[in-house]
Amino acid sequence: MEFIRLYIIAPLLFCSQFLFAQIKTDSSSVNLEEAVIYSNKFKENKKNIAQQIDVITARKIAQTNAQNTGDLLINTGTLFVQKSQQGGSSPVIRGFEASRVLLVVDGIRMNNAIYRAGHLQNVITVDQNILERVEVLYGPTSTLYGSDALGGVVHLRTKQPRLSSTGKTTSATTTLTRISTANRERTVHLAQEISGKKWSWLQALTYSNFGDTKMGSRYPTKYPDFGRRPQYIQIGNNADQLVNNADDRVQRFSGYKQWDIFQKILHKPNENNQHTLTLQHSNSGNIPRYDRLQDKKIFPALGNTLRWAEWFYGPQTRWLSSYEWSNTKNKIADQLRFMISYQDVKESRQQREYLAYTRFDSRREHIQIAALNFDVKEKWNNHELILGADGQFNFLHSVADRTNLLTGAVTPLDSRYPNGKNEMHLLGVYAQHLLKINKGKWVLNDGLRLQQTLLRSTIKDNSFFHFPFVRIDQKTSSVTGNIGIIYNASSQLRLSSNLASGFRAPNIDDAARIFESSTALRRLVVPNPAIKPEYTYNGDLQLQYKSQVLSIELTGFYTLFQDAIVMAPFKLNGQDSLLYNGIRAQVIANQNARRAFIRGFSYKSVLELNKKLNWESTVSFTYGRFKAPDGSRKPLDHIPPVYGKTALLYNNGPWQGEFFLLFNGWKRKQDYNLDGEDNVQYATPDGTPAWYTLNLKTSYQLEKNLQLQAGLENILDRNYRYFASGFSAPGRNLFIAIRANF
Repeated sequence: MEFIRLYIIAPLLFCSQFLFAQIKTDSSSVNLEEAVIYSNKFKENKKNIAQQIDVITARKIAQTNAQNTGDLLINTGTLFVQKSQQGGSSPVIRGFEASRVLLVVDGIRMNNAIYRAGHLQNVITVDQNILERVEVLYGPTSTLYGSDALGGVVHLRTKQPRLSSTGKTTSATTTLTRISTANRERTVHLAQEISGKKWSWLQALTYSNFGDTKMGSRYPTKYPDFGRRPQYIQIGNNADQLVNNADDRVQRFSGYKQWDIFQKILHKPNENNQHTLTLQHSNSGNIPRYDRLQDKKIFPALGNTLRWAEWFYGPQTRWLSSYEWSNTKNKIADQLRFMISYQDVKESRQQREYLAYTRFDSRREHIQIAALNFDVKEKWNNHELILGADGQFNFLHSVADRTNLLTGAVTPLDSRYPNGKNEMHLLGVYAQHLLKINKGKWVLNDGLRLQQTLLRSTIKDNSFFHFPFVRIDQKTSSVTGNIGIIYNASSQLRLSSNLASGFRAPNIDDAARIFESSTALRRLVVPNPAIKPEYTYNGDLQLQYKSQVLSIELTGFYTLFQDAIVMAPFKLNGQDSLLYNGIRAQVIANQNARRAFIRGFSYKSVLELNKKLNWESTVSFTYGRFKAPDGSRKPLDHIPPVYGKTALLYNNGPWQGEFFLLFNGWKRKQDYNLDGEDNVQYATPDGTPAWYTLNLKTSYQLEKNLQLQAGLENILDRNYRYFASGFSAPGRNLFIAIRANF
């Protein structure tokens, strides 16, 4: 039975919960949740924000106990996450992904000048074990955060050191040990906090070792070989050997290692001033690009066989340091916040074809990002006004070379980005206003941002492709805004509507990248200096209902996507194809489509069955199309199929448990964007099949400072892939974790 029947089940789910709640609800009622959010630059009640926002609390993060931050987002059931390899996770918000979704950590933009429009893995460089909360903002958020926030924002907030409540210096230590079976995971986390009256210091270290992931054994009936790994290339004794996989469900060369270091120092000299110094470091071993290791090529003497002996991301290194000063008593405004930050990011791509011992290619990027943020908040009567200015300054160095492994000789190679000077700078000012009307029965949100973006990129060595240009210069200005209205009809019912615009200025990856995007489809991406910023104009409606036993959140949205940057056929020096790496490849480039649209809805509910048992459900649907240069209407890429989660949650003192179902509907081949990043070559001939998994997680508080967690994921051992992913999800997986505090 195809799981597409969930299209029918979802409305019935809504009705059954509503009717059940009506029977059980008594005359008493509870107020709509006044959760506090921080993504509005300053602390604000969620009920006063018209934009759709989800909050993942520290308690939920610990209960989920996911493998990494990407899996944490997957387990919410409200976000879709793409994976090209085990060491990857690319969140999708309302059909936008990668550089069109803004990642923020502690108020600092993670997106930089080389965040690509395809699929990213940067979210896993923030250790979930040091997160205090995650706030997901849906829809354009450029007023507050500037470029890139087209689909929304994933705001990751790390834990804050606590001051001593007794005035005496105290210390606390937290440990976590986790193992799992599907990938032989071994994770260790250690955190220590030292708290004084005015000073506090929090430091943490996490190390994870993930082995090769084993996929499920229950394949879709029509596709009994979907995702199998029958062969792999083994490297040994300076020779490549094509080897039959002893177990073709084991995804050979998908494992990796990662370690994260975190330190935060807080100094609060008085009630009105606070200083925070933060240091984050994330590093990894080599991360195999598992999807590319499945690619094939016709070799003259070997026929059609695996193409790559090696294709991996080199160690992904991210350093972040920041200083923040906040003040609540000054002559400027009620609240003031100033932050300065610096990020140093290194990444690389290493690849070598089968038996090509003379051609080990290495492309390396080093990007440095400095940023300044200044925000103030003023309250008077029923008004709140936030004003701010921010700047981000990107400096990129891109190099490449080819090594002959037989002789050790190193020769120049075409780099991923121009091999000269590369800079991208973003400067913006904004205002965000909130007005409460009729004692808060109505709440108005409105805001405006002005932003300028400068991009300069030079090609120092033009001998590889002979581009008709050696310099790319762009200077763009953007104006975006938002206006929203909230109607608190009663203590139980809340209606809101929000209109917002967003923009994304082309970065160096959009304008200047050189990249072989697919082996199977034979495509080569080349620079296009003529691309312009892309804009979104979004409207959404939201209904929230909360009674004694039932809460419901239903949101519908429509996004108009203007000048959308999409991959399309292109000509370079009058040619529509080039010989690249020994393969004749079609030339494509980023170009602005005239118009696109995305529409969809999301549904979320929580029903209290009794004092110990809750039933939670989520469903999300998205649909997107764009108008191609030839006038035809084509699917946008990155649009996920229908997806969601339904769960029973049990809470009885020391025992906690969750039995849940995660599901994805079909993504048919006719709904793929064949020129974009949907990776149709890693799907079945019909597209990505629908799937669902049954999962069980439980925890028991053995004593005050000791907790045991265990879970069985994908109980039915189903074989499946997320849409656009070239990596199969884990099969049946048993994990055990021990948390201790002392």
